[in-house]
Amino acid sequence: MPTPESQPTDGVSVIMPILNEERHLAESVAAILRQEAPCPLEVVLALGPSTDGTDEVARRLRDADERVKLVTNPTGRTPDALNAAIAASSYDVIARVDGHGILSHGYLATALRALDATGAANVGGIMDAEGTTDFECAVAVAMKSKLGVGGAKFKLGGQAGPAETVYLGVFRRRWLDRVGGYDGRFTRAQDWEMNFRIRSAGGLVWFTPDLKVTYRPRGSFRTLARQYKQYGQWRRVVARRHKGSINARYLAPPAAVVAIAAGAVGGFVWRPLWLVPAAYVAAVAVGGTAISAGKAPGVRLRVPPVLATMHIAWGLGFLASRIRLDDDLPGREGAVVTE
Repeated sequence: MPTPESQPTDGVSVIMPILNEERHLAESVAAILRQEAPCPLEVVLALGPSTDGTDEVARRLRDADERVKLVTNPTGRTPDALNAAIAASSYDVIARVDGHGILSHGYLATALRALDATGAANVGGIMDAEGTTDFECAVAVAMKSKLGVGGAKFKLGGQAGPAETVYLGVFRRRWLDRVGGYDGRFTRAQDWEMNFRIRSAGGLVWFTPDLKVTYRPRGSFRTLARQYKQYGQWRRVVARRHKGSINARYLAPPAAVVAIAAGAVGGFVWRPLWLVPAAYVAAVAVGGTAISAGKAPGVRLRVPPVLATMHIAWGLGFLASRIRLDDDLPGREGAVVTE
């Protein structure tokens, strides 16, 4: 039975922040337009200043289907893109999809049923990482393991129920309006941060494994390290901004970095301390081999260094984060500063 929070849906607006997505954009939009939603559907692409052929692909998609709309995002920043797309959207359900995400069959219809059944403000499901190269496949293996991402349900799966956050999300517009949309200051972690505000305002964030989005991982150690360093940096900002929002899972990578560094340096004074970084290397090697069982040799070879890159980049980002929101500083508000 629908809860008192549920209400008829006049349509679904799929919003997409787009920057340098030439490779996957057409595939992503096609998966949306194939959805059999029981209501009108539109796709709003918020285009940043791409340096590849993304804009040309977007224009072709718009010209081929009147349900595709384009808006500009001069800053190229994800929260600005999302807010611009929301402002240009038409319907009372807003679904976020990234330019390299591929919706599974029935995704939107399933999300609408979940919204009605639970009365949730936001429902979401699994970030199903799938690679096309050995490196991308190694990242996908790491992202689907507790060794790689801790206990994140939206990456590992699990039973349906309330959650801190979900991947992407399908929202009732009234809840986005109630909390003021995405905070434009959060380059990363804007989903987690907004879901925290939704929960603080009494809204329900609901995870269901019935929703699945195929995710294309980063394609090199450099881009993976940059991604996870930013995750760590901005998760520290969320923790600083919203007291009580941190837990042991988020503190594990920075604690590991401190222990490894202390062991490596301290070993010059007391050699047994070198066992700490050695134990980490061994654990990553053994664990990486275990979680990649059955994969191609090129994938298995890359999983341990991929795990180490994710852990260390996230931990270093968290520890070294000097990003502060101005209204977290005395007498100042409104922007992002790096001290």
